[in-house]
Amino acid sequence: MTHVSGWRVVVPVKGGDGAKSRLALPGPARRSLALAMALDCLAVCLRTPGVGLVVCVSDDPEVTAAARSAGAVTVSAGRPGLAAAVEAGVTCLERGPTAVLLGDLPALRAEDLGAALADALARPGPALVTDADGRGSVLLADRDGAPPHRFGPGSARAHLDAGARPLSAALPSLRRDVDTVEDLAEALALGVGPRTREALAAAAIPLT
Repeated sequence: MTHVSGWRVVVPVKGGDGAKSRLALPGPARRSLALAMALDCLAVCLRTPGVGLVVCVSDDPEVTAAARSAGAVTVSAGRPGLAAAVEAGVTCLERGPTAVLLGDLPALRAEDLGAALADALARPGPALVTDADGRGSVLLADRDGAPPHRFGPGSARAHLDAGARPLSAALPSLRRDVDTVEDLAEALALGVGPRTREALAAAAIPLT
């Protein structure tokens, strides 16, 4: 992929009927909500200062078409699994500041993402932002372009064991990923993006 300045942010998005399977909602509502959350996340990435390129990794045609329309570059994972998607996104890039961001962050704010990336750029080695529970990972950034990604169950500990240093700033909108309806309620309290609100309204899911 051609050289770009600034951070390259890789966002894996599963899409399809299996997206956000732990979210206890009817299938069509869950699928549309998962896509909406990812698009809100991508939109914030694209307008965050310091981000030069956003790469959405997915094999779902609906996701890739929507991501390209939003302004992201798309890459095929080629095989199932989060690890494969992250690897496909990272390896398609030239060496340089690279971050992996999960796409289920509907309350994400550019100021929180920008602050985390600025902190990661100021220090050597990979930087980690854990989720609100402290067990998962939402952002792994490496200014040298080789993030030692270990996304999956227990990823926070796996990333720390691989040498990542945790960022201690609050960053509430960045840490609030959504896997369950309880997570969704917390994201709504922070304030979700417009596509997520539209998807919730279309599915007649309360916005409070």
